[in-house]
Amino acid sequence: MENHSSMAEMMEQIEESLKIPRRGSIVKGSVIQVNEDVVIVNVGYKSDGVIPKNEISSDPNFDNFKNFHEGDELDVYVVSHDNGEGNILLSLRKVNVDKDWEELDKLNEEDAEITVKITESVNGGLIAFYKEIRGFVPASQLSDRFVKNLKPYVGQDLKVKIVEINKQKRRAVFSHKEFAIREKAAQREAFWQTIEIGKIVKGEVKRLTNFGAFVDIGGMDGLVHVTEMSWGRIKPASEFVKVGDKIDVKIIDANKEENKISLSIKQLTEEPWATFESKYYVDDIYDGKIVNLTDFGAFVELEPGIEGLVHVSHIAKEHVEKPEDVLNINQIVTVKILEYNVEEKKVKLSMKAVEDMDVVEEADDFVEEDM
Repeated sequence: MENHSSMAEMMEQIEESLKIPRRGSIVKGSVIQVNEDVVIVNVGYKSDGVIPKNEISSDPNFDNFKNFHEGDELDVYVVSHDNGEGNILLSLRKVNVDKDWEELDKLNEEDAEITVKITESVNGGLIAFYKEIRGFVPASQLSDRFVKNLKPYVGQDLKVKIVEINKQKRRAVFSHKEFAIREKAAQREAFWQTIEIGKIVKGEVKRLTNFGAFVDIGGMDGLVHVTEMSWGRIKPASEFVKVGDKIDVKIIDANKEENKISLSIKQLTEEPWATFESKYYVDDIYDGKIVNLTDFGAFVELEPGIEGLVHVSHIAKEHVEKPEDVLNINQIVTVKILEYNVEEKKVKLSMKAVEDMDVVEEADDFVEEDM
């Protein structure tokens, strides 16, 4: 009788081992082997079950060796009876994702803050995972201002609130805007606590306008007005800087109530008139660039920030009706300083006097050769 009983039990075990787990069912299994790309599981059938990495976790950096060991008991979802190599195809994600939906639904009811993993940037936003749930963060929900470049977010863990959730449609939408506003407010408060007029800081040019350049100096944007670009003549900001440029700027004014910061590039260097008398002398000859022509003369730039006037009567020995008839903007000319006034920032120049000097030198040379 004992042999008959043992034989019956053995046949029953064999019969059980031949039963194919039903597709779509969740069964218990035991880990028998862990590899880098797959975990092999015994589910009590003649063939082993395999869980490919993409059916284990949505995290591309998931480490099988750290998370599984031989003998671990798992609940697994039966995807297919044959994975193409005679083994049963199993999924751990399909088991976990239902639990995750239940958890996310509860968190939504509690209006909880959660953390998601950003895995990809797509048109209009970012793909975000909460555990095994694939969701979406619209670009409009990333910040209180338009975010053009989404790629820096990829790979980040982002704090979000749940905006929409639909388990049946497998749809989850998240928002980071509230946290971005909080972070910005905290940065702004910290900035105003440490701001110092006259301090030189590093910044990045974020935006150009017809009146200047906005520069991010550490979470706050300050304006470099076109008048603070250079000691020279006012030009469009685009002639001095480009969006994305990393530059040094000087903080020259700040108003917390109006949230305004004024910056300067030109004040990183000394004001040219402060050293004028050590570089320029009456009766000396210098080269300069014509920067403006008027009916009464030509303005010549000796260096950015220092300009002098060549009166129309001092352009040439011959009579000049209009300066524009004989001169051009950006033309390099040689001039002689007749006089200057540092307090009024005025310099009188002459081109004709240079010609007269050349004539005198030629005459001297002629006399010397004749002798």
